[in-house]
Amino acid sequence: MRFCQKCVYPEISVNLMIDDEGVCSACRVAEEVDAIEEKEWDRRKNIFYDIINKASATNTSGYDCIIPVSGGKDSYYQAHVIKEVFGFNPLLVTYHGNNYLEEGQKNLDRMRHVFNVDHYIFGAGIDTIKKLNRICFKKMGDMNWHNHAGIFTVPIIVAVKFRIPIVIWGEIAWDQSGMFSPDDFVEYNKRMVLEHDLRGFTCKDMVGEEGLTENNLRWLQMPSDEEFADIGIRGLYVGNFFKWEPNKHAQLMIDKYQWEPSRQPFERTYRRISNLDDMHENGIHDYMKYIKFGYGRASDHASKDIRTGDMTREEGIELVRKYDHVKPRRDLSRWLEYVDMEEKEFDEIADSFRDPRVWSKDSKGNWKKQNIWDE
Repeated sequence: MRFCQKCVYPEISVNLMIDDEGVCSACRVAEEVDAIEEKEWDRRKNIFYDIINKASATNTSGYDCIIPVSGGKDSYYQAHVIKEVFGFNPLLVTYHGNNYLEEGQKNLDRMRHVFNVDHYIFGAGIDTIKKLNRICFKKMGDMNWHNHAGIFTVPIIVAVKFRIPIVIWGEIAWDQSGMFSPDDFVEYNKRMVLEHDLRGFTCKDMVGEEGLTENNLRWLQMPSDEEFADIGIRGLYVGNFFKWEPNKHAQLMIDKYQWEPSRQPFERTYRRISNLDDMHENGIHDYMKYIKFGYGRASDHASKDIRTGDMTREEGIELVRKYDHVKPRRDLSRWLEYVDMEEKEFDEIADSFRDPRVWSKDSKGNWKKQNIWDE
C-alpha cells in the first residue's frame, strides 16, 4: 500500500491515483486550484451569476434557485453566496435524517431566520429510516446511505414540483479524490450520483426488505430524464466558481451568522466543524470506512488541512495515528440501541466488508494492515 507523499491519503482511497513522484491526484488538483488567479475567479463568479440570472428570468416559481442544505458550514456558505453576495431568492431544501446533533439542529433552524428565506424540510418516517439503517449496513456497510440518497433526490423532486431549474450544491469531488480538474466545470448528473454517492444502489434495492414498500420510498425515486429535460434542471457546484476554503468559510459563518460547531469532541477526528447533521457520520459510519479501507475521517480532514497549509504532513500523520483506528464506543452504543442490534452482530457484519488489499490476519487471528507511519 502506497501513501501520498504530500498528504496522508492511502492509494486505496476512492478514485485516487498516485503518480510517479508519489503525489496523489487530489493534491495535484489542489495545486491546479491554487494556481488559479483572482481575475479567473472573478470571471467564474460572473459566469455563475449569469447562469442563475438567465434561468430565473423565465422561472415563474418565485424562487431563483434551490439550495440543498443540511445546516452545516457549507450550507451556510452556499446560502451566503446566493442571497447575500448575489441577492437572489433561493428556496432551501433539506432531507432530515433524524440523527442531528443538537448544535446541528439549531444551525438548521437558524437558517431561515438569518437569511430570511423559505425553507422546505422533508423527513421520512422514523421506522422507515431505522429499517434503512439496518438494511444498508448489511447490504453495503453504510448505515447512512439514506442520507446520501436523500440529499441528492429530495431537492431534485422539489425542483421538479416547483419547476425551479437551478439547484446549487457546494464542494465538488476534486476536493477529496482529485477525480476532476477545476476546468471541467462538472455539474450534477444522475449517473455520478448513482455510481458515486449511492454506491450503485437505488430504492428498488430496498423494496421488500424488512417489509418496505415503494410507497415508503417515494422520496428516493429520482425524477425521469424527461422531467429533467422538460424543466432544464442544472445542478451547479459553488466550488467551480468560488475557491473552496472550508476552514475560512467556517470561521466566516461563525462570525457573521453565529453558526455553531460541535461543542463535544468527536471520537474519530479532531475537527468539530463537519457532519453535524448526522451524529453517526463522524462515528460508526466513518469507522466502517476504516474497517473497509483502512483509513478514516482524520485522514480526510488532515489531508485537506495539509493542502491548505494549516498543518504539516508530520502533524497529519500523528492525528491519523491517534484517531483513525478508534472504535467509537459512545456513538456505537447509541446506534445499536437505535436499530436494535447487538455489538457481536455488528462486528461480524463489519468484518465481512474488509478489503483484502488492505487487511490480513496475523498468526493469532488478529486483523492487521500497513500504516503510514510504517513507511
